[in-house]
Amino acid sequence: MNRSQLLGIHARPGRTLRIILTLLPFFIVIAAYLIASDIRLTENPSDKLLPSFNSMIEAVERVAFTADRRTGEYILWQDTLSSLSRLALGLGLATVCALFLGLNMGAFPGFAAASVPFMTTLAMVPPLAVLPILFISLGIGELGKVALIFLGTFPLMARDVYMAVKRIPTEQITKALTLGASELAVTYKIILPQIMPRLLSSLRLSLGAAWLFLIAAEAIAASEGLGYRIFLVRRYLSMDVIIPYVLWITFLGFAMDYCLRMIIKHRYKWYRSE
Repeated sequence: MNRSQLLGIHARPGRTLRIILTLLPFFIVIAAYLIASDIRLTENPSDKLLPSFNSMIEAVERVAFTADRRTGEYILWQDTLSSLSRLALGLGLATVCALFLGLNMGAFPGFAAASVPFMTTLAMVPPLAVLPILFISLGIGELGKVALIFLGTFPLMARDVYMAVKRIPTEQITKALTLGASELAVTYKIILPQIMPRLLSSLRLSLGAAWLFLIAAEAIAASEGLGYRIFLVRRYLSMDVIIPYVLWITFLGFAMDYCLRMIIKHRYKWYRSE
């Protein structure tokens, strides 16, 4: 192997080497888990901390493909539907509000003067610190969980959109106004299309935080959901259920990020992320 393909600032790994380097950390983690699990189970066959793959497969079969005796529902899919519904609603509202507020803050200085200091302050408030306030004021139903996701992602997304608007060359705006375009036309027909890929990139960056807030809310007050199930079975040390649930959440997050990345790549081919 050529040293320049792997090491150095100007390294250019080939396609095969790139695939190997991508998969290598995953193989290392899986191998380490299998070895550690085998050691623990050899010493204590009833150990629950590092269950075998067979145990986890049986657990997945139980929660995903076997109807619950009490409710008749498939637990994993019901939990997934509940969590994704909350996540979609919270992120959807945050994205729409961030687009509207960030766009107008960037385009209109008067709007910015009234909004930027407040949004900057709001972005500094730890969302999990206000979780008790949300549950007390809004209740422990769906509204409190959606509100937490919204408050945890909206301020940062709005500021990101605002900065994207400010980076647009002023020459474009000046030329459009000179040619007779109205201020609203400049805002929504010239600026808006240019910041849409940045909005989607900001949404991608907010996915991890949104999942964190969702799971925290479900762990405290919920009757179904992926976070609720993880914290429910932890009291029984059911790692054979917890680990697949964590992997499933990871897969869902990766799939959502991938879809957004593909939308940006194919819909906004001119866009180059920073």
